[in-house]
Amino acid sequence: MRGKFITFEGIDGSGKSTQMRMLASELRFRGLNVLATMEPGGTPLGRRLREAFLETEENVAPLAELLLFAADRAQHVNFLVQPALAEGKIVISDRYADATFAYQGAGRGFSESVVNQVIELATSGLKPDLTLFFDLPIEKALTRTANRSDAGEQKNRMDKEPAFFYERVRAAYLKIAKEEPERFRIIDADGSTDEVKALVLKIVLEFLETV
Repeated sequence: MRGKFITFEGIDGSGKSTQMRMLASELRFRGLNVLATMEPGGTPLGRRLREAFLETEENVAPLAELLLFAADRAQHVNFLVQPALAEGKIVISDRYADATFAYQGAGRGFSESVVNQVIELATSGLKPDLTLFFDLPIEKALTRTANRSDAGEQKNRMDKEPAFFYERVRAAYLKIAKEEPERFRIIDADGSTDEVKALVLKIVLEFLETV
């Protein structure tokens, strides 16, 4: 039986990565076979691409950014996600193709047709079965990322984007949610960690029970 593909999306600072780790642990505790992964960086090649892109000090051309993420995704889908799904695993990924639509499409200004062509090439048409979008006001998300930096965590290139960039990204995510309500679930990420965790677990368990 084919596994299920669940993706976590949201702007930086939304808490999605923390919530994904907690969900994976909870599902494993319940005896489910879970693979937790991420984009970029889910494969050895992807980790090198992530480091090269996010930690570089040079200016990166928008097209180079778009194609770099596509290269990471193609490797990720072919050598990690698809094999795990074929083995019947529940694959949970911190970001996937919707991030390209939001960040490189709306954020960088590429047309939907160009972005969709690149996504189709990189994914071979693989779409998530369920996507959780962690929604948070931009001001609060930026405060969280700033606090992470103050705590000594390394900032990357995307953390340095201005508020209006993230406004475009958030609007693009909400656009997808409106167009694909059967796949998308919007999570209010402004609650406490435990409140959000409980909501995420409820949504995912209900989804798994119906498929």
